[in-house]
Amino acid sequence: MEGTTWAALTAALTIAGAIWTWIAFRRRGAANGLRALGFTLLPAAAWLTGTLEMVVEIAGSVTDWATSLVFNVLTWSGVGLAGLALLLFVVSGFIRDRQLARGQAAGGTAAADPATSSGRELPPTSPRSKGGSPIDDEMADIEALLKKRGIE
Repeated sequence: MEGTTWAALTAALTIAGAIWTWIAFRRRGAANGLRALGFTLLPAAAWLTGTLEMVVEIAGSVTDWATSLVFNVLTWSGVGLAGLALLLFVVSGFIRDRQLARGQAAGGTAAADPATSSGRELPPTSPRSKGGSPIDDEMADIEALLKKRGIE
């Protein structure tokens, strides 16, 4: 497009914005009218700085890309390959995690024991009276209360 066409487009957008601004001032007050005036001045500013032409070129390029995406078999092949690559990345992550888990489980008891692997010792526990599994003192108190009430 030539400069005259861009000027005509800018004038049309500014006139439409001016009508919108007048309606906003009359119906909604000064705050909304001033906001509408700010939007009205944007096409003129975009034309004077050359960004109006740039925005139209970008919109045209995006439209061309979108139509080629929808109607081109080669483009859909590329989209399918990208999806396959993403799927392979995800599957390889799951496989790697499973292999690491198997390696830690088969690696020995030192890696599987949290007390020795972290370098800290677990707090001392008192054995349960019947089951023989260790519990702490607070749990022993709770267990005694439950036994007292007949809940086991």
